[in-house]
Amino acid sequence: MNQFITPEMREVLKALHYRPSVSIIMPFEPKINLETELHHKLKVAADKVEIELLNNYPKELSEFVIQKIRTVISNLIFNPLKKSIAIYVSPVFEKVFYLDTAVEEKIIIDNSFEIRDLVYSEKTLHKYLLLLVSGKESHIYLGDSSGLALIKTNLPDSVYAYVNDAPERVANFSDMTDRKQTTVYKFLYHIDSALDEILSTYHLPLFVLGAEKILGHFKKFTKHGEAIIEYVKGNYDEATLPELEALLDPHIAGWRAGKQKDLLNQLDEAAGKKKLVFGMKDVWREATNHRGRLLVVEKNYRCAAQHGGSEENIEEVTAPYNKFPLIRDAVDDTIEKILANGGDVDFVDENVLKDYQHIALIEYY
Repeated sequence: MNQFITPEMREVLKALHYRPSVSIIMPFEPKINLETELHHKLKVAADKVEIELLNNYPKELSEFVIQKIRTVISNLIFNPLKKSIAIYVSPVFEKVFYLDTAVEEKIIIDNSFEIRDLVYSEKTLHKYLLLLVSGKESHIYLGDSSGLALIKTNLPDSVYAYVNDAPERVANFSDMTDRKQTTVYKFLYHIDSALDEILSTYHLPLFVLGAEKILGHFKKFTKHGEAIIEYVKGNYDEATLPELEALLDPHIAGWRAGKQKDLLNQLDEAAGKKKLVFGMKDVWREATNHRGRLLVVEKNYRCAAQHGGSEENIEEVTAPYNKFPLIRDAVDDTIEKILANGGDVDFVDENVLKDYQHIALIEYY
């Protein structure tokens, strides 16, 4: 399964489909007494769930589920650094997630959980690695919506740790005679080696900041060029963490725009090879038959549907429709099918896929 899927997400994907499965997705609003406000909104959501459960499910089962929901809410540990919360409860399962992305408030009662926001939170670039390097020192940070946090490594932060080392042959620098330059190269070489473990642990995009000359040297022998999104030139040794975050903002935005363009190119290439389907009905059919390699969908696209003559056939349901249609959101169920069968999912902005009816699937070649 995909590396971006955390063990906790796997729990939700593998959770037994058991009606009623309740998903409560809630954003944190920027108010002064945020924790009190959140608990109030969650209590209101729980009241709404109770009414729907009692109207549509047996009383004993409804009371059991709503009691689990209220217990989860009362035991929540508030995390002000996150932007949203997702609560999943069924008669046989319960789980809470704190998300780094803002979401729309949703209450979903179905036979499976609403997982789109979990996947979107993980797939959207809210986490990244930052390597800050100069001829004297280096630091590696983990960045997310709450800021930058220093990653501790066994590598010395300063080049001076290598000054008294005997010259050794590293990379392509065996013919260098200048001891100072050799020391700097050795320092950079060990920085790149430290990235082996860091990148294998985090699987995140990497931005490298530093003076132009140092970056030029680093580019020549790094083994991690594919993971590096961008080199940002400049002297940032004295920059504060908020200044580094602000500096990276436009570079992250540019990377995301480039990623969307790359996804569209992949769709074009797949269409040329007759390995692309689009539109909810065709995507559902191919996903049900385990043919999906990469699902690309607009982040806010949803589609209520009902089954046709077989499991692989669906028909869209237009409003007004039953409070509990057979498939509340065919997009969310398709995401689950793709991930469960080893495929991948990516999101784009609204109307980026208007020529593909808002959802497209690349099949295995």
